Amino acid sequence: MTLAGIFTAWDPGRSRFSPGGPLFILIAMACWGLDNNLTRVISDKDPVEIAKMKGFLAGAASLGLAFFLGHKIPLDQRTVLALLLGAVGYGASLVLFIKALQGLGAFRTGAFFSLAPFVGGVGSLIILREKPDWFMLPAALFMALGVGIIILEKHGHRHRHLKIVHDHKHVHSDIHHAHIHSDEPREPHSHEHAHEEMDHIHVHWPDAHHRHRH
Repeated sequence: MTLAGIFTAWDPGRSRFSPGGPLFILIAMACWGLDNNLTRVISDKDPVEIAKMKGFLAGAASLGLAFFLGHKIPLDQRTVLALLLGAVGYGASLVLFIKALQGLGAFRTGAFFSLAPFVGGVGSLIILREKPDWFMLPAALFMALGVGIIILEKHGHRHRHLKIVHDHKHVHSDIHHAHIHSDEPREPHSHEHAHEEMDHIHVHWPDAHHRHRH
């Protein structure tokens, strides 16, 4: 992933790597990674409520900064369209992102989410008929290699689950949710349930039940 980012820092106009833009991108990545790991801690809560709170705080900060710098927000059709685009591009994607944090952990979710610029790049080739520069090919190859390594990674060791009581969506085919109901609920379903203490070995990802320190 890092090598892919280095290739995208190539400045075709000067035929060299441009350090300015990638430096700010690196700072943004560090902040994004911190945000992802903090969000992962609360990812077992309602994703919609988390998205609402993050959207409200982020929007208030951005608007406050814009007003502080003297910018004005026009109340016209463009603003309405921008809000609709944000509701889908930010709001809906954030809800799905938090759901992914529950099952994949911050690192894997972030890696998959990092494919978004390449989806946009492919869209620019098809819709805008743009011609890619030479450095986009090695960047795309390194990105694909990084995602492939993450997808194929297997991890298993003896670990212990402490007793916990919480509420989240689950299915009973999962070894951690083999509790009994008086009726036959639809799956997946959600209700408060208890996990008894368990010590076992199996292949797992850093989901909500497998966040261990090594």
